[in-house]
Amino acid sequence: MKKTIIVAALAAVATNLALAQTTTKNVEVTIDGVTGFQDTPMQPDGKWHTHDPARPQPPIVTPGASFSENAAPPADAIVLFDGKDVSDWTDRKGNPAPWSVVDGAMVSAKTDIVSKQEFGDVQLHLEFREPTPPMDSGQGRGNSGVFFMDKYEVQVLDCYSNKTYADGATGGLYGQHPPLANPCRPPGEWQTYDIIFTVPHFGANGEVITPAYATVIFNGVMVQNHQAFRGPTGWKNPGKYYPHAATGPLGLQYHNNSVSFRNIWVRPLPVVNDP
Repeated sequence: MKKTIIVAALAAVATNLALAQTTTKNVEVTIDGVTGFQDTPMQPDGKWHTHDPARPQPPIVTPGASFSENAAPPADAIVLFDGKDVSDWTDRKGNPAPWSVVDGAMVSAKTDIVSKQEFGDVQLHLEFREPTPPMDSGQGRGNSGVFFMDKYEVQVLDCYSNKTYADGATGGLYGQHPPLANPCRPPGEWQTYDIIFTVPHFGANGEVITPAYATVIFNGVMVQNHQAFRGPTGWKNPGKYYPHAATGPLGLQYHNNSVSFRNIWVRPLPVVNDP
């Protein structure tokens, strides 16, 4: 009987510790006008916490007048949104996408959406527009995201005259790698993403053979140069890999901001050098 009581007591203690760990609330701190955290996990380089407000801001680069805005899809592209309807998208439960179409743009609302088709290595073109007038600040202003395989996020945010933690800035691999530059246009103007994404590859025992990579050109400015993801992205999470399928849907995030999207097309890319 005593042994049973002791085992039960230890199990209760373990459960309470686990609950305490999962419910621990990180404390926000503000440094030089940037709000973030300095009690989150460290990045692998040991220099910065995830979402660290002290991490240097990406340099501002004024983009050219246009780059790939209104770029026509190549003949072999799969068009995921042509300005007419959201029939190629669902919510994560498979229900019809609740986003509306206004003046040829898809406007985020209610929940995230994912493409009905799944992709592996892919070239993506997408245009987005931040709401105007701008509301809130930091991560609260124009927040959305582009998710490859519905796991690996390239951040969408209104960073025009709006500072936030560097690994959460527009064009960043969220929570992992800040963009190399900040070429944001003012809210209300259309902006372009041209992204090359390559999937991770796993061995027979689930080990990572090659990570996922992204090359991101934002408004004509390269902000990620064949940068490796450290695993699926997440809030206050520096990333960790786990084995998953070789393809997945493209995801677009609703994060309490009505961000508009248009001219979304992809080109699936063949695997040239299979690891």
